[in-house]
Amino acid sequence: MANILITGAGSGFGRGAAVELASRGHDVTAATLTEAEATELAVAHPELQTVKLDVTNSDDVAKVNAMSIDVLVNNAGRGFMAPLTNAPLDEVRKTFDVNVFGMLAMCQAAIPAMKERGSGRIINVSSIAGILSGAMSAPYAMTKHAVEALTVALREELAPHGVDVTKINPGPYLTGFNDRMVDGIEPYLESGDESAAAAHQFMKTVMEDQADPQEIVIAIADLAEADETPLETFLPEGIKGMLEQVLAARS
Repeated sequence: MANILITGAGSGFGRGAAVELASRGHDVTAATLTEAEATELAVAHPELQTVKLDVTNSDDVAKVNAMSIDVLVNNAGRGFMAPLTNAPLDEVRKTFDVNVFGMLAMCQAAIPAMKERGSGRIINVSSIAGILSGAMSAPYAMTKHAVEALTVALREELAPHGVDVTKINPGPYLTGFNDRMVDGIEPYLESGDESAAAAHQFMKTVMEDQADPQEIVIAIADLAEADETPLETFLPEGIKGMLEQVLAARS
């Protein structure tokens, strides 16, 4: 049995993984962005411990100091897509604050105790956008490319201390997260920009065939329990090969 902290557990992968890991007998703390989410989750799933923890709030992140964490699942994320030519910088900064700096802050809060103990695991939720960027997706993809660098570096830095770091790279899964990002592009499209409109329409088409998020939930739970982890886990099956083909075609 492990003590597991999952950020962004108010919905989607985080909520699902929290419930799944609790059902496997682990002590799970489900961290949510707001007090309202924490209250709702506690009522719906009394087997979970819940806490309001905004990864961009230093006082909230400091709560980690009082926790005994065997496994940290960095799932909290913010989605934002728009053409780079007119993407509001404030929105891009907010996305980096959550997806990169918030993740790093959580790692830095959890790592000292893990190093002192000589054991622990950090699971970072990245994305296929950490490997592949394109029209409209860059504000989000840039943050996930940073998560890739963060994870690779931490894995090398912490391995000698008995702390394992891994990442999971989901493709499009039906949690609502991707749909909100893609729908949010429209206000930033310029009238008459047919290429941008076509790229947006293509992304909307992709959203029509999203996978069951339970696959990621199970994968996160399995990584939390594994004796050893790979650096990366790409899902759904075959998605990494598809990404490699796309990147090869661009070269």
